Amino acid sequence: MRLLILGGTEFVGRAFTDDALARGWEVTVFHRGHHEPPPGVLALHGDRRAEGGLAALAQGEWDLVVDTWSAAPSAVRDAARLLAGRAGHYVYVSSGSVYRHPRPAGLGESAPLVDGSPDAGEVEYAQAKRGGELAATEAFGERALLVRAGLILGPGENIGRLPWWLLRTARGGPVLAPGPRDLGVQYVDARDLAAWSLDAAERGLGGPYNVISRPGHATMGGLLEACVRVTGGDAELRWTAPETILAAGIEPWLHLPVWLPPGELHETMHQGGVEKAFAAGLRCRPVEETVADTWAWLQRLGRLGKAAPQRPDRPSVGLDPETEAKVLRG
Repeated sequence: MRLLILGGTEFVGRAFTDDALARGWEVTVFHRGHHEPPPGVLALHGDRRAEGGLAALAQGEWDLVVDTWSAAPSAVRDAARLLAGRAGHYVYVSSGSVYRHPRPAGLGESAPLVDGSPDAGEVEYAQAKRGGELAATEAFGERALLVRAGLILGPGENIGRLPWWLLRTARGGPVLAPGPRDLGVQYVDARDLAAWSLDAAERGLGGPYNVISRPGHATMGGLLEACVRVTGGDAELRWTAPETILAAGIEPWLHLPVWLPPGELHETMHQGGVEKAFAAGLRCRPVEETVADTWAWLQRLGRLGKAAPQRPDRPSVGLDPETEAKVLRG
């Protein structure tokens, strides 16, 4: 298989690159040159935002294209149109954010969608991902696979969610653990996302799929207890009621990554319908494996006592120690 990855050097894109190389595929990575691609790929350089930025893709043929773009949908439009006659299949890594809020628990790919345009410039994240879906479908039709991921975790994460929890538990001491302890967490490991997407594209699947674990695949308790175990410190999880956390002005998801209190937002983000993807072969590894491998990656980077790698276009996450200590003191 000849694979072209638009991106391919960080987190989700890198997971696709690594998986494809492990399969023995011929991999071309198109990127801006800010990060080193892995050995064994052909690197092409260009900036999708710049005039003439796709020039390096003017020649060449591929069996499959993977696109992880999250900004202006017009960039997906331009790339997809350019490649439509020279590529067999187009995988667009989208998001569950394309569904209108609130999304009832358990509803799958038939849930109502936000508006979007393939011709849009810079728009909000949900509209950008929906516009990207429309752009890919416009150019490739049934040959476009729309991978609607939810929360993505795993080695290489440059959003900071799981890395923040790992570094916090490694620091030790009392840890503000947002309850309830058995609250379900729905996510996908980037490596499982990549493996399923490449398998599905190779089989010729198209259209939308929610690619994320089943609701309850993990819990906040399981996630944070795994963090404590793998970091090996003296962290003590202090489970705290959602009402106490919210009353302190702590923002779910941002200050306490991954966590959303029970209610409408939790149902939307952590209880989505996924049976279509599982029927098509999706498999999700245990949370303990994702946590352990992410910790091992952070150790290899030498990040102990430091902040995790962070994408500049995403807000930093995590709770400041003063606020945490204040809440724990009651």
